[in-house]
Amino acid sequence: MNAGRKYIFLPLVFALLLVSGIYIGYRYSFLNKRRAQPGSDGKIEHLLSYIQKRYVDTVNQVQLEDKTLNSILQNLDPHSSYVTAKEAKAMNEPLQGNFGGIGIEFNIIKDTIRVISAISGGPSEALGIQAGDAIVKIEGKSQTGIKISNQQVIEKLRGEKGTKVSITIWRRTAKKLIPFTITRGEIPIFSVDASYMVNKKAGYVKISRFGATTYDEFMKAFHELTDKGMTTLILDLRGNPGGYLNAAIQISDEFLGAGKEIVHTQGRNEPKKIHWATSKGECEKDKLILLLDEGSASASEIVAGAVQDNDRGTIVGRRSFGKGLVQEEKEFEDGSAVRLTIARYYTPTGRCIQKSYNEGLEAYYNEELERYKNGELQNADSVKFIDSLKFKTPAGKIVYGGGGIMPDVFVPLDTAGHSSYLNEVSYAGIINQFTFDYADRNRSALKNYGSFEKYNSSFLVDSQILEGFFGFAEKSGIKRKDADIKKSTAILKVQLKALIARNIWGNAGYFPIIHSIDNTYLRAVQLSD
Repeated sequence: MNAGRKYIFLPLVFALLLVSGIYIGYRYSFLNKRRAQPGSDGKIEHLLSYIQKRYVDTVNQVQLEDKTLNSILQNLDPHSSYVTAKEAKAMNEPLQGNFGGIGIEFNIIKDTIRVISAISGGPSEALGIQAGDAIVKIEGKSQTGIKISNQQVIEKLRGEKGTKVSITIWRRTAKKLIPFTITRGEIPIFSVDASYMVNKKAGYVKISRFGATTYDEFMKAFHELTDKGMTTLILDLRGNPGGYLNAAIQISDEFLGAGKEIVHTQGRNEPKKIHWATSKGECEKDKLILLLDEGSASASEIVAGAVQDNDRGTIVGRRSFGKGLVQEEKEFEDGSAVRLTIARYYTPTGRCIQKSYNEGLEAYYNEELERYKNGELQNADSVKFIDSLKFKTPAGKIVYGGGGIMPDVFVPLDTAGHSSYLNEVSYAGIINQFTFDYADRNRSALKNYGSFEKYNSSFLVDSQILEGFFGFAEKSGIKRKDADIKKSTAILKVQLKALIARNIWGNAGYFPIIHSIDNTYLRAVQLSD
């Protein structure tokens, strides 16, 4: 997509990122389960009481309290926050590693819920629900043509393990609608998105978040790649917003020798606590290349800092987000919670990589857009370091605190081949819709390739497929722009091929193809030799 338009949306993206799970540290609950109460002589309590008694209109006391708490906390720092019980549950689910549901990946195509895949081992797979199926009814109510949202679908299909939900399926090969009653089960949420051998020596692993199961998932992938001959690991943490501190420490420990510092935390009322590497590391001998970008935050930066400050590997990409604050969570009786910043974390050389928030929340979230405007995403020389925050690694390499982890090898944001037409079809979801329809219509023929490897080496996005796509886009309201199409054809071909593969083989089919136009990945492969 066009870089300028991409970064228009960054304040929203990072607001969601920061609210939806990058908090790290220790989770506490009250020793007694009573709701916290301000002092009887507190101004806040008096004000809320006064509003409730005297305000001209009826006031929702719970909503008023929620907004008051959030306003107080947001004035402390960008990561101290109050979350409702519903928000807390939604934030914690991806980190805890499972949820109650029917076990499908879905997308909404033309106002219809379409099954992308049935999760292996889940209740939907056990009942025979297939990729391409359309969910036309839930609990007897029509779900087509009603502008349903992803969140609404999730709320209808998720639920406690053991509860039931009825759905009705339309299947291309069936003459009638097919009813199912599904008993919800415990559905795993994976944080290792992909792992595969790049060549005979280099393996690739992408981690999307640091949750309760991340370490086990990573070690499983590591062992599988090692069995295939891997001696160099490319660990991709781009876009990873963080998660649990312990998961970051466990993975860092695998790379570092016993007695090496991983990270330490310290606050005004929190004594310094150092986390050391143990002797258990299985990944210490492999060459390590770690990928970062402006979306890598929190726990991702802990791993990157531990690797960089111990001269353990090479960091490739662009400067990370810059989140170096630790939150403590206190739960209220109703399931809501306060997350209060109690400490900062420091990399082994002693640097805190939390970026400044002195200019307020708006400036903090807009900092990512400012990086683009200032040219930092295109040129490493545009990054302004502060000499007083300069540190040295044991090998003498200069590193800086004060705002993210700067990579050892900078790779600029790639804007070649992007155009307004490519932006339009991407933002409108036209590429996803077309590739889903294509894979659904040609599912048998695509599976006849036998394996993803054969598909990857043999399948071509030819002129017939391209013309079909342009016609599909035009019917969806996006006019053909020949000059833009000529500029973006190479990228579009790769995206179409990768997304068709994803609909058949999942992420294992998507990433190896899309990486062929990923400059940061390609630079890492060069360094792996």
